[in-house]
Amino acid sequence: MDTREPIDVPELRQDDPRIDTLLAVRCQLGERAAFDDLIRRWALPLRRYVQRVVGDSESADELVQDIWLGVIQGIRRLQDPARFRSWLFGIAHRRLMDRLRGRYLAPAGDNEAADEIPANLPDPDRGLEARELERGLRRLPPFEREVLSLFYLEELSLAEVAQVLAIPVGTVKSRLFRARNLLRLEITGESHD
Repeated sequence: MDTREPIDVPELRQDDPRIDTLLAVRCQLGERAAFDDLIRRWALPLRRYVQRVVGDSESADELVQDIWLGVIQGIRRLQDPARFRSWLFGIAHRRLMDRLRGRYLAPAGDNEAADEIPANLPDPDRGLEARELERGLRRLPPFEREVLSLFYLEELSLAEVAQVLAIPVGTVKSRLFRARNLLRLEITGESHD
């Protein structure tokens, strides 16, 4: 990236979806400040997503750095800056899948011990608390954790989740259905068919 002068643009509210488009275009033009703004804007949501899928902070931090490196290297090839959010999570998804593939291919003794499932699950009549939800998510397989995180916690649309995961919208819907059932079973001990 070069160090061109920042482009003077009108002020947009932070929740305006056009901000990502504008920042992506400015990054494509080589403006470093715009890339810093993108990182500030997306660092926490990206970190939360990666943390939920991989399950540990150290791996998440390392992976997030790798994802941002991929963004830096690929931003000029982004053809539709309006789709920056799904493009970013698409890069994250591919890096996560590479990492998970590596974990599964590693010899059995190389993997860290999985979290133990507590003997008593929360009472369904109490309602879901955030920590119970997070605990339930951690116990789900990575694919289910990922689709729930993207749709409910990162608030991507069905079409955006489909784009990130490179699968049809119908497959996203069926994965969400399965993931919700598995999460419900983890939290309450009851499934909903």
